This record gives sequence, C-alpha cells and structure tokens, in this order.
Amino acid sequence: MTNLGQCRVFVTGIGLVSPHGCDDANQIFDKLYCGKSAIDLVCTETLGIKRSSLVAPANFDPVGKIPKTQLLLMDRVSQMALLAANQALENAQLLSNNTKLASTGIYLGCGLGGSQTIENVYHTLFVKKSCAVRPASVPLIMPNASAGHISMYHKLGGPSQTYSVACASSSIAIGEAFRAIRDGYLGRVIAGGTEAMLNFGSMASWDALTVLAKEHPEGAYASCRPFSKDRNGLVLGEGAAMLILESEALVTARNIQPLAEIIGYGASSDSHNLTQPAAEGQVRAMRLALVDAKLDPTAIGYINAHATGTQAGDKIEIEAIKLVFAEHAKRIAISSTKSMHGHLLGAAGALEFAITVMALQKGKIPPTAHLSQPDPDCALDCIPHVGRLSPTLKYALSNSFAFGGSNAVLIAQRV
Repeated sequence: MTNLGQCRVFVTGIGLVSPHGCDDANQIFDKLYCGKSAIDLVCTETLGIKRSSLVAPANFDPVGKIPKTQLLLMDRVSQMALLAANQALENAQLLSNNTKLASTGIYLGCGLGGSQTIENVYHTLFVKKSCAVRPASVPLIMPNASAGHISMYHKLGGPSQTYSVACASSSIAIGEAFRAIRDGYLGRVIAGGTEAMLNFGSMASWDALTVLAKEHPEGAYASCRPFSKDRNGLVLGEGAAMLILESEALVTARNIQPLAEIIGYGASSDSHNLTQPAAEGQVRAMRLALVDAKLDPTAIGYINAHATGTQAGDKIEIEAIKLVFAEHAKRIAISSTKSMHGHLLGAAGALEFAITVMALQKGKIPPTAHLSQPDPDCALDCIPHVGRLSPTLKYALSNSFAFGGSNAVLIAQRV
C-alpha cells in the first residue's frame, strides 16, 4: 500500500495459546470471566537441585499441527507463536477463503526468545563439558525466530518486526502495527507476542529479584493477588497471543464483522529506574493514548490494568490512573487478569489486549480474582472475584508497564 493518509484499523481475528487453553479464545475468556485461575505449584529438579515454582504453564501439543521438519528448528516460544497465529488467521476467515497473504506483515513482541534452548546450550557446555551444541542453536534462540517462522509458514511478504521491550513488548508490537496500517503503509498485520520462560534457569533468575509470589494459604491457584492488601508478588506464565489487524478497506472488501476497532496508542519512558515504576511515565502513556484516540478521559469504561501483584507496582498504577482520570477514575471498571493467567512477560500485553477486545465485543468485563481484602491504597472499582456484565461498554484501555521503564497503552472501541 502507498501512504494515502490515516484510515481506521480493526481487529478481525484472535488466536491464543494460554495457561487457560489453546483451542478457542471464547472458551478462554469464559474461564477468565468466571474467575478461574490457571496458576499451579510445579516441582522440578535439575542436577539434583529441587525447586517448587508458582507458574501458569500453557498446555499444548504441536505434533500434527506443525510440520516435523519445521518443528526441529523451533524452540517452545516459536511453537506457541505459530499455533496462535494459525488460530488468529482461521478466526479472521483468512485461511478458509484462500486469501492472498503475500503483503501481510508480522509485528511480534518477545522478551527473551528461545530461553529453553539457551539453557540446553549451557548444559551441554558446562555440565557435559562439550562444545557439541546443536548447529541450529542460534536460530532457535534468536528473539525474531517466532516472527520468521510465522512469515515462512504463511508466505507473508510484508515487514517482519520483533520488539523486545520486556513486559511492554507485545503491546508495542500491536501499537506500531496499528500505526503502520492507520498511516497507509500496510493493509494487514499479524500482531502479538510470545514468551516461554518457565525453565529452571530463568525461574531461578526471577526468584533472585525477590518479586515472585509465595503460595497463598487458600492454595497455589490464589497466589497472584493484584490490588489485594495481602499481595506479595507476581506469578510467571507463558503463552502466545496473536491478533489480526486490518484496514477498513480490507474489512469492507471481505465483508466481515470485526471484533473491535483500535483507536489509540501511547508510549513513554519513566526515565527513572530499571525495575521500579514511576507514575509520571505511566500518566504520559495513558494521556498520549487518549489524545491519539481523540477521546475525553470520561469516555473510558474499562481498564485492563498491568497490575502484577507487587506491592509497589499496583499502588503506583492506581495512582497514575487517578492522575489521568481524576473523579472519573471512581467510575471506571478496572481489573487485572494476571490474577488468573499470570504474567506472560513479552506476551502479556497481547493476551491482555485480546481479553480487552473480547470484553468490548461481549459486553462482559473479566474480574480481578482473589480480591477479598482490597488494599486501601488501591481503592478503585477493581471488580473482585467474578466478572461483570457491561452491555453499554464502548471504550476500553489496556496498560503495559515494563521493566526498563517502558510504557505502552492501547485503546479499543466496540463496533
């Protein structure tokens, strides 16, 4: 496409490989709406070292869904990405109708890349004391491998972009894809994120940061407790979430009903600290997104919060929301679905934006699970335990605030 000026951008398909399943995005949403947690306590052992970790793993089987020859060159992170992309294209009716995808782009977020392969390489080098690592180790590890596999499998000839910006990676990928379509550079993009970091070494590294949650007396499933007075940390999850973004012209030409319209994107940097968030940077990102969407703050009816369940992070995000929305903040429904699916890091923003899109489409807002004792410092309407019907919901906002101080905010509109 040539740059012919701004145009409307729609979400036409969603594909998920998530802790709640990988077959049907609507079924996954229903589980979240009911407040069902996918968090579990998993015990592992490596080299005689035992550890128990609270995690939200994604259960999937790529056999029979990905050709064996391609599967040999794919780390877990790429396998999930390709399966989610396949689902999204099918959901958007782009596979069954034999639509030509040659000009389609892929914009993907990924925090680390093939972390399991990294661990395997180090095991070969330092435990087996051998240099006989797999010849394909580099292409298995590189963060852009997932985008490359999707591009090759579906013969996508558009740009293949990968963003590695910690927890904001996939929100930035979606935001930049939105801009590319809106400004006329592309007509269609597969946008989203993927992450598979639940291996022994990665978990030990996260544990050293002292930000991971401890098991709650109610059980492992209730251990991620955003906005709760007794919250004590985040729970890591894994998975992939892909969305099909298309211009209004393509949606009209295909005569399909979109799921939602993307209308705003804002990004900022805290310029403050690598691991500690700052309200000022989050405020800037939300305000930029609202300006981009040409919306008054009072139009927002729902916020899918970044809230991970850490003491500092949740409180600062609520502070930022109050600064942006003033008195209207008390009237906004807010929830953190991380309470159920954990923190998917580079894939978090894409999964949470997909959930936000479905909330708009269905008029149903998912909850913050396990919120039985709200923190007075987080005293807004954070939707405890189970979801809420909201048939008039029109505008929703999704926050992603990353280590490194990178912030990304997306706004969608019901169609």
